[in-house]
Amino acid sequence: MRKCSKKGTNKKNTPWVESCGNVFKDLGFSDEEAANLLMRTDLMLQIKTIIKERHLTQVAAAKLLKVRQPRIAEIMAMKIQDYSVDTLIKYLARLGRQANIIFSDVA
Repeated sequence: MRKCSKKGTNKKNTPWVESCGNVFKDLGFSDEEAANLLMRTDLMLQIKTIIKERHLTQVAAAKLLKVRQPRIAEIMAMKIQDYSVDTLIKYLARLGRQANIIFSDVA
């Protein structure tokens, strides 16, 4: 991933740094960890969105995902540190969705 090196100020002279496109990289995580964190965030956000769109209670979502309700509360709170990519992909499958990965060169 490219480094965030473009800096500037806005009209009110507030300093800013242009994002790399991955907030975790911007926060100083290694390329590998930033990529993993971003993937987990994207997967978890998709699960959270599906739960909301289907108007599922946390108890109903837990039944569908075959987990206990506190795990759904963690998903709804976006606690990505508690989940692996594998687990999140499994949950998406239980919700009838498939995750597709697009490979691209790192800028």
